[in-house]
Amino acid sequence: MKIGIYGQYYKEDSKDCVTNLLNILRKNNIEVHIEANYLKQLGKFLKVEQTYETFSGFEDLDDTFDVFLSVGGDGTMLSTVLYVRDLNIPILGINTGRLGFLATVQKDDVEKAMEELLERKYEVEQRALLQVSTSNGSIEDQTVVNFALNEVTVVRKNTTSMITIETWLDDEYLTSYWADGLILATPTGSTGYSLSCNGPVIAPSTDAFVLTPIAPHNLNARPLVIPDKTKVKLRVSGRVDQYLISLDSRIATLRNDTEVFIEQAPFNIKLIQLKDESFLKTLRQKLLWGEDRRN
Repeated sequence: MKIGIYGQYYKEDSKDCVTNLLNILRKNNIEVHIEANYLKQLGKFLKVEQTYETFSGFEDLDDTFDVFLSVGGDGTMLSTVLYVRDLNIPILGINTGRLGFLATVQKDDVEKAMEELLERKYEVEQRALLQVSTSNGSIEDQTVVNFALNEVTVVRKNTTSMITIETWLDDEYLTSYWADGLILATPTGSTGYSLSCNGPVIAPSTDAFVLTPIAPHNLNARPLVIPDKTKVKLRVSGRVDQYLISLDSRIATLRNDTEVFIEQAPFNIKLIQLKDESFLKTLRQKLLWGEDRRN
């Protein structure tokens, strides 16, 4: 088995977890490749007992990898997607962060998780992504990768005034949101920023996206669930001539004369689901569904 490992940064309280992980993989003679900057961090704090092959970006990887391990929180999982992209490598998240909605393996469960992983006792879920293009190539000019696993958001910049977001679905005019911004989220991202703006939770297998306005002034504006084959067009106007667009955690500045086109990406991301984990279990544990003293 060939495994890639990525982490954004090393945390002191993850020492036992990471050490245990590397020892398990070494004892099972797994071919391990570690992201170069993460390996440097590990070398400063841990006694790394062997030499590892490294990679620095998507260009260094190929489809010969069996699994990709993301060590960190949900933000690290989103960054991991930038490495895997369309290579169809299944990703398993090991949570050394806080919430860990995407990174479902807890630090104390690494040994059990690795046992199931190496014995291939898991399922693979397909997660849809959003792909963005603009009327003048502004995203590409700012070297922002043009896809997102969680959400694409347009939001005001350098002003406290609201912006107007004219919205079309499959070339049919929907409405003009007068708000701080607008989120287009995937089912995966429905439990993120969209949820904090009162958007619905959408099961990962649902073929849908959700449009969620951010602090809308038109009080009758509500989140709207749309088919995932819908092509969305946005046009922004406001008191300043620029606005921000974010793709997960990556941000670019666009001028008001830039139209944004969003649709489903031509590839999916594969997330590993171990046998004792499920989306519903995660809802109960991480979002505390059913945590009522009357139950």
